[in-house]
Amino acid sequence: MSRVLVIGCGGVASVAIHKICQVSEVFSDLCIASRTVSKCDKLADELKDKTSTNITTAKVDADNTDEVIALINEFKPDVVLNVALPYQDLTIMDACLACKVPYVDTANYECEDTDNPEWRKVYEERCKRLGFTAYFDYSWQWAYREKYKEAGITALLGTGFDPGVTSVFTAYAQKHYFDEIHTIDILDCNGGDHGYPFATNFNPEINLREVSAPGSYWEDGHWVEIPAMSIKREYNFEGVGMKDMYLLHHEEIEALAAN
Repeated sequence: MSRVLVIGCGGVASVAIHKICQVSEVFSDLCIASRTVSKCDKLADELKDKTSTNITTAKVDADNTDEVIALINEFKPDVVLNVALPYQDLTIMDACLACKVPYVDTANYECEDTDNPEWRKVYEERCKRLGFTAYFDYSWQWAYREKYKEAGITALLGTGFDPGVTSVFTAYAQKHYFDEIHTIDILDCNGGDHGYPFATNFNPEINLREVSAPGSYWEDGHWVEIPAMSIKREYNFEGVGMKDMYLLHHEEIEALAAN
């Protein structure tokens, strides 16, 4: 039986929290924390009669490492699930490191202020060295590897669907089904249709940054970058139907290329 602290209470967080509450035998205690605690209270109230997981809520500014540390020390979780914004990955990772608590997230770090001189210097060096210009990449979080190892804790990065499930599927296929894999295409679509030209199912700002960034893919040991939305395909998804597909830069490509 485990205690889990979930930081964030948006669309992705709500899905994760519902899933946690479906397995009360695994997660006995849940704390939902966000800058807007009223959202946490509303969700906790909706779930209280549907689960035997004990649910509490808390207010926290995930941009403030000291606040996150204080909350971890108060709730004493066995694991912290970060489903806030990618901008806040590093502050939450710092808090988990200070408290020696395992960390899980669903998206890699992205700097909110892309004019920050310190970040810009590292970013421009990475663009030259690796050859892709998206604002998000794993280098900032992978730099924590030795610190977490020395602290005796684990950080699981990118554990949503993509990245996450897609990476697990790929690793499983490589281990159990194929002697060699030459090409991996990851196709993703939403099953529903709101009837609007654009309707995001996660943070709109992050989504807009993602689709407006140059697309990229890994080929022959190096990155190939293309103008945003310049490669389009149509694909007939089973159970969903025909959908327009656009090639994007996405973080699981970086992780798969490295592993």
